Amino acid sequence: MAQARRVAEASQVRVRAAQYIRMSSEQQRYSTANQALAIAAYAIEHDLEIVQSYIDKARSGLTIKGRSALQQLLHDVKTARADFKVILVFDVSRWGRFQDADESAHYEFICRSAGVSVQYCAEQFDNDGSFMSNIAKQLKRIGAGQFSLDLSKKVFAAQCRLVTLGFRQGGSAGYGLRRELVDAAGRSKGFLANGQRKALQEDRVLLRPGPAEEQEVVQRIFRAFVEERKCPSAIAKELNGEGILNQFGRRWTSWTLRYLLKNEHYIGVNVYNRSNWKLGQKPKPNPPDAWIRSKASFAPIVKPSLFWKAQKISSRRRLLLSDRDMLDRLKALLVRKGELSKSIIDASFDLPGSGAYIKRFGSLRKAYAAIGYYPDSLRYQDGRRAVIATLVEVREEFVDELVAFGHSLAFDPKTGLITIDGAVKVTIAVARANIARGKFPRWGLRRRIDQRADLVVVARMDEDNREVMSYVVLPPARLTGAFLLTGERTPGNINNGQFATLEEAVEAVLRFKVRKAERSATGGSRKSGRHRGG
Repeated sequence: MAQARRVAEASQVRVRAAQYIRMSSEQQRYSTANQALAIAAYAIEHDLEIVQSYIDKARSGLTIKGRSALQQLLHDVKTARADFKVILVFDVSRWGRFQDADESAHYEFICRSAGVSVQYCAEQFDNDGSFMSNIAKQLKRIGAGQFSLDLSKKVFAAQCRLVTLGFRQGGSAGYGLRRELVDAAGRSKGFLANGQRKALQEDRVLLRPGPAEEQEVVQRIFRAFVEERKCPSAIAKELNGEGILNQFGRRWTSWTLRYLLKNEHYIGVNVYNRSNWKLGQKPKPNPPDAWIRSKASFAPIVKPSLFWKAQKISSRRRLLLSDRDMLDRLKALLVRKGELSKSIIDASFDLPGSGAYIKRFGSLRKAYAAIGYYPDSLRYQDGRRAVIATLVEVREEFVDELVAFGHSLAFDPKTGLITIDGAVKVTIAVARANIARGKFPRWGLRRRIDQRADLVVVARMDEDNREVMSYVVLPPARLTGAFLLTGERTPGNINNGQFATLEEAVEAVLRFKVRKAERSATGGSRKSGRHRGG
């Protein structure tokens, strides 16, 4: 009898399941509450126990990006953290409206490979791996993706029509402009602040001129660019110097000003479809003939003649020049100015901006190298990279040397301290050469030395900061300043602690370790700060 009762109880244990719910814009049918009710009914019917819920509030099912709940579900399944054997989903479209049907299948395959099945509660087929269910499921996946594609086309067509009627589509209005909310009858409902959106589908948004003082600033920017021949970076510097902030309350940059100068909103025209970002894809710029423009929907802030002069000036910098032409203009600018920099390039009207050079050649460094120009700033950056690489290399070689001698080591990645045989703490530092600036040669330590170390092994770089010239072994008390000074007449003379090779520096560290052990054994108390490193 007892055995029969245990068998009956075991048969009543329900299979553990998780539910995945994704919010939809189709609120009446696919609200999270409706999905949960349908899934709960399915679980009861199939004797399943829902033990965990994964709910995505993101409404787009086009990509897995932004769907943190689905990402977490897959992570739990792959890492064997899932304490369930079934995943319940309302239907195939809730799993995702991926444009590639194989992506949806891939995520389901991950679950199935981990021994967790996916069941679609509202579908007319059982997801049992049969031939017919696989065909039905694949058709559903393709249909879910096609639905999003068709919907995107319909929405885009409606948005284009609204733009041609003068209504605003998109985000912020721009400096000197405001977004007015109107109802279906065209009655004003007030102005939207930055970040606000309309709540009702039948409401519309119109662009309107902003405060008079902002309009004056916009007009001033166009006059400075066209009539005074000032570059965007110079205009930004003036505005920032006067405490004039942009529409987001931030300082002006050359980029924000270039965007302002090409914005047709300032002549009362709405422009839409500048870029293609439909179906979750990365934005891609559209050619100008694909842009959608409205007729002038409000009085222009800037005279059209002034605006189009600004476009003509800007277009000169956007000419499709060959690599050779761009480099020739860059070299001519170098001859005129004697030096080059991002700001100098952006301030010139005779050649494209610095961004164009970066896009064409990969970086300003490569463009400079193509004309044989190597500024000190780039040499400094090269030296800095070499220092970082040297620090890692010296530390590894130092450790290898000690391990070869049979010593035990402990490395603390947070502090950089290396403890040798549990007795001596050593830190590695790299000193950059700074010979031209001082009366005596000096080597700069860019990182603060940890005073808990018994010794510091400093790798001194050569004059070009590319190779290690020598090594210095000193207690940290001798390295409290920003520089190491060398030479017979300098008060911070460190010549007695210098070594030509890393092997010699390691031997000095080990000699210090032996002396420290001897002092401990005899009760000596000489301060390590008096140690001369050798």
